[in-house]
Amino acid sequence: MPSSHAQSIFYTVAFCIILMIKFFGFNEITAVISALIFAMGSYFSWLRVSQRYHTLNQVAVGAILGFCFSIFWFWLWDALLIKAFIAHFWVRIVAVVGAAGSCVGFLLYGVWNWVHDNRH
Repeated sequence: MPSSHAQSIFYTVAFCIILMIKFFGFNEITAVISALIFAMGSYFSWLRVSQRYHTLNQVAVGAILGFCFSIFWFWLWDALLIKAFIAHFWVRIVAVVGAAGSCVGFLLYGVWNWVHDNRH
């Protein structure tokens, strides 16, 4: 099983790097910042191996999947969804409500597990 932690870390790493290069272009500053972001993501993913929660292969596969899904999502947004997001107000509402609902659901899930774990 690939590491979901490495997958989410490298999804974020790739998304930050792509977004930064898209808005600021590729130059010396963005290259250095991208390298630092990649190094931080690699370090945090390596912690999963050093703490013996995952093997190196599991972390590597998770990192590759996260990176690829981030590139795919960025491409999908630019190719298809941004046009609908700009053209239709209801798409914006669905996107914002969906994102807010996901955040609230994640928060409630975390609080519920925290309270449940403290009881035992």
